[in-house]
Amino acid sequence: MNTDFFLIVLAFGQGSCRLSSGKNVFLTHKTDIMSKFGELIDANIPILLSFYTEWNDPSVQMHAVLRDVAAAMGDAGKVVKIDVDKNPKLAEALRVKGLPTLMIYKSGEMVWRQSGEQDANTLIGLMKDFV
Repeated sequence: MNTDFFLIVLAFGQGSCRLSSGKNVFLTHKTDIMSKFGELIDANIPILLSFYTEWNDPSVQMHAVLRDVAAAMGDAGKVVKIDVDKNPKLAEALRVKGLPTLMIYKSGEMVWRQSGEQDANTLIGLMKDFV
C-alpha cells in the first residue's frame, strides 16, 4: 500500500488548508473556493469530495475512512474534505443537504454522489472504477 498521500482539507474561508498529517499550510491570501472549484475537479483522475462539518458526528467519523481511501488510491485519485461551514456558497450551489455528502468528479463531471457514511472498501472500489 502506498503511504505517500495527501488528504486535502479545504478551509479557504479561513485562509488556510490543513493536510492529513495535521500540519497547517497557510495560504498567502484568502481564496474563494467557488472560483477554484472548476480547477479542483478538472482532473483526469477521480476526485472524491467529502462535505462535512466538525460538529456533525457522522462527518467526523468519516475522517479515518477518508485517510484510508487516500492511502489506498495514492496518485491514482485524490480525496478532498470541504468544510460546509467555511464554504457555504459551494455547499448551496451543489445542493449539499445531508452530512457527510460524498461526490466523485472526473474530468470536471460528477460521476457519483451519495449522502451518508460509507466504508473505505466501498469508496476505494468506486474510485478505482473511475481510474
